[in-house]
Amino acid sequence: MNQPGTQFVEIAVLGGDDALRTAVREAGGSVVRTADADAVVAAGEPALREATETVAGTPILPVDVGDSPHSVPPQRAPTALDRLIRGEGRVVSHPRLTATVAGETVGDALLDVTLVTGDPGRISEYGVTLEGDRLDSFRADAVVAATPLGSGGYAAAAGGAKLAADTGLIVVPIAPFETRSDTWVVPDRVTLTVERDEGPVELVVDDEVRRTVPAHEPVEVTAGGDVPLVRVPSGAPSAE
Repeated sequence: MNQPGTQFVEIAVLGGDDALRTAVREAGGSVVRTADADAVVAAGEPALREATETVAGTPILPVDVGDSPHSVPPQRAPTALDRLIRGEGRVVSHPRLTATVAGETVGDALLDVTLVTGDPGRISEYGVTLEGDRLDSFRADAVVAATPLGSGGYAAAAGGAKLAADTGLIVVPIAPFETRSDTWVVPDRVTLTVERDEGPVELVVDDEVRRTVPAHEPVEVTAGGDVPLVRVPSGAPSAE
């Protein structure tokens, strides 16, 4: 992985508008094809997924991907690009989640995996298990397991913490029936189950519904296949 001080000058831009490409050039960089890039700027979740699928191993700067410290807000993108091209960025590893149901791989997620009750107005009971030990069961609209990048999305909105890189996954009940509910930070895998359903429960992988999950069928969520993301300091670039 690149250490702080490495300059990224050849930049590919996926998603967004021409303002991002203009910002790259104004910062002294060159806009190039993804195959020739030192780093990729991915604006929005679809662009981020495209980047991870097409430029494996090339560091990615996420823009406008949730309210996470690992994503740059659109209004701060020109400053972040300036710092990136000056050599003030660093690369950190982030996991990709794999969701498996009854031994069958259902999909991969960069942000989160969610079990959610499909019928509005109904709640189900969910269980969270870590390495064979039951952590808890609770009635709620949903339960989400999120990566550090995804921890600024549904998980944060439901009361979860925003995770630093390499700190594991966060598991958060969404709209729990009880006023008090726990959240959990787990190392690299967790098992989610539907303990009791009052309607169909859907497995959602990065906002895409993949299938329904019947009661007592375990959903294994495992972190692996690290994705290199670029972090840049907040604030104004340092003076030359």
